[in-house]
Formats: sequence, C-alpha cells, structure tokens
Amino acid sequence: MSCNYNATTDINTLARRRAGAKLGFYIHASVYVLVNAFLIYLSMSHDRNWHFGPLLGWGLGLAIHGFKVFMASPGSSIFDRMVETERKKLAA
Repeated sequence: MSCNYNATTDINTLARRRAGAKLGFYIHASVYVLVNAFLIYLSMSHDRNWHFGPLLGWGLGLAIHGFKVFMASPGSSIFDRMVETERKKLAA
C-alpha cells in the first residue's frame, strides 16, 4: 500500500511542478506583452523605433522559457522520448 502512496505522491508532485512551470510561463508572457506594448507606444510617440531591441531580446528569452516548460521538462513528450531512448541504450 505504501508503494501506491509513493507513486501517487510522485505523480502529484510532478503535476504540481508542471502546473507551476506553466503558470510561470503564462505570467512571463503576460508581462512581456504588457511591457512591450507600453515600450512600443513610448517609442512610436517620440517618432523613434528603438523598441525592436527589447522586443527581440526579451522575445528570445520568452521563447527559450516556453521551450523549456512545454518541450524539455519532465512529463513532456520530447523529454519522455529522450528518457526512454536512454533507458534502452543503458539496458543494451
């Protein structure tokens, strides 16, 4: 019975960690949109186009964050496939 409890606990822990990571990404994306909308407004109101630097730099960071959360974290399909491949290599 304790084995079943540990498996449930591990699944709950992983689920909470993944939900927290996704929420963190959504907050990051929301702040990105709001701040960059303000920077674009500020830039355009002074007839300058300096907003592209922060937009692209922060956008790259946001893309990396999204990749990490949705593609490379435990429980994602790519991560699970990589783990399975490594298990097969180690078993051989």
